[in-house]
Amino acid sequence: MTTMVLLVDDDAAVREALCQTLELAALTCIAVGSFVVAVDHITPEFDGVIISDIRMPGRDGFHLLAHARGVDPDLPVILLTGEGDIPMAVRAMGEGAFDFLEKPCAAKDLLAVVDRALKTRALVLENRELRQLVESGDPAARMIFGVSDMAQTLRAQVRRVAQAQGDVLVMGAQGSGVSKVAEVIHLSSLRSKRPFIKRAGHDLDAAALAAALAEGEGGSLFIDEIAMLPAQSQLALIEALDGAPTTRLIAGSTRDLASQLEAGRFNADLYYRLRVMPVRIPALSERPEDIPAMFSRYVAQAAEQSGQQVPEITPQVEAALMARDWPGNARALMTEAMRFVMGIDDLIRPTPLQVDAGLGLVAHLAQVEQSLIQSALRRAGGQATEAAAALKLPRKTFYDKCTRYGIKPEEYRN
Repeated sequence: MTTMVLLVDDDAAVREALCQTLELAALTCIAVGSFVVAVDHITPEFDGVIISDIRMPGRDGFHLLAHARGVDPDLPVILLTGEGDIPMAVRAMGEGAFDFLEKPCAAKDLLAVVDRALKTRALVLENRELRQLVESGDPAARMIFGVSDMAQTLRAQVRRVAQAQGDVLVMGAQGSGVSKVAEVIHLSSLRSKRPFIKRAGHDLDAAALAAALAEGEGGSLFIDEIAMLPAQSQLALIEALDGAPTTRLIAGSTRDLASQLEAGRFNADLYYRLRVMPVRIPALSERPEDIPAMFSRYVAQAAEQSGQQVPEITPQVEAALMARDWPGNARALMTEAMRFVMGIDDLIRPTPLQVDAGLGLVAHLAQVEQSLIQSALRRAGGQATEAAAALKLPRKTFYDKCTRYGIKPEEYRN
């Protein structure tokens, strides 16, 4: 269950006392002194609840309540009232406040209301997530991770070719997930309810190829490492494709087929047929900003599979991940995630960065710094104040760095 509480009160002494009460109860308190600062934290993705004083200089608790309900009508707002403010609190309840408490309030009364509000919030968010999964029906969004422009382009390309009827070639470096992307193409197509057959190219003779095409009737046949398909099987495949089979071919390759063609190891007719709809998976080295997001997803999956708690992924861990080249791509990152969950990895300890000599140290550190800022903004839903606090940077310094790297916090808001 979520433990986040946004506390808004202009009285510093009251704010500190309430925050201490919340933190002693193992809750996470974000304490701010005004509506202006609070609005940076109030987003549809905010997974906690709000406690706010009604009487504050400038925009008061009513303004905050209206703003919060405008952002998310299901976001619980608990109002604090001073002596004589009870009629105002009753009015606020009529306008959608979750509950109100009279100041000063006993710790047990405060915690009881907060606990009820947090449980309500957790249930709302869980129902939303389930509804989104049911409504989206988008395998590309569920199974292809990453937040970069390249990842977005890959998902869009997968959706596009999935709706077409022709044969597809999926290309990528070792460990980039060629087989997984091929499966997503099948699941995103009109053939998704029909079989998805996988076969390795290197030992697929003509008879086995014919059997696989028959087994995949109405669905898709994925041939992994198509470049390794025997010459006779390549001819048999061309003949089968010319016969317009009802099984769709999805070919995968981690090798450069153009080089294989030039070397006389790959059939030209098959090559040009597959080149009609190619899908290329970018390597992690081309999109380092995806590494933290992908690692986080893999860690969650590994923790669920092994029955372990999800360990904290600190900025230091992210920096260590992004300092690596990852020639094994997504597969290597998955392995690292499992080791991290099992506590047998050294990511939690500082290690010398493997600097790309071609980049130079200054450029390399700038790349890591830029990626950490982007990662913090993604976690904070584009809220600059929260991202700056997570990185322990003064707000002005944070904005200066965003300007230097051309980062716009608003682009990270959902």
